[in-house]
Amino acid sequence: MAKPSATIFARILDGELPCHRVYEDDHVLAFLDVFPLSDGHTLVIPKERVAFLHQLSDTAAAAVGRCLPRIARAVMKATGAEAYNVLQNNGSAAHQAVFHVHFHIIPKVGDRGLGLSWHPSSLTQDRGADLAQAIADAID
Repeated sequence: MAKPSATIFARILDGELPCHRVYEDDHVLAFLDVFPLSDGHTLVIPKERVAFLHQLSDTAAAAVGRCLPRIARAVMKATGAEAYNVLQNNGSAAHQAVFHVHFHIIPKVGDRGLGLSWHPSSLTQDRGADLAQAIADAID
């Protein structure tokens, strides 16, 4: 796994590589994906250089959370899309390819956009209670 400081997104942040910027502030950069699933496929990254969402500071997370709806509205308006996906992957097993936190805003227009295969299981009452408590106890 590459270090966040050595990723393609770090090189974009450092000005070493160009991008098609759609938004930037002190904490966030958004730009068009160069391998889009559909027109308007936009990447939203924190300027904080960490690989995984769980490593992101509260300040950087809040900044990204504040920008995502605004950028999604702009993507929809610019592309005419009435539907879209927001995708965020953590770890290679979860299909993360660039190890710098990033969110995809992927417009769904016709057959273009993100395709998903969903394989749900079921949650028993006992397992749900135990798991909910374990997660609640682990929150900082």
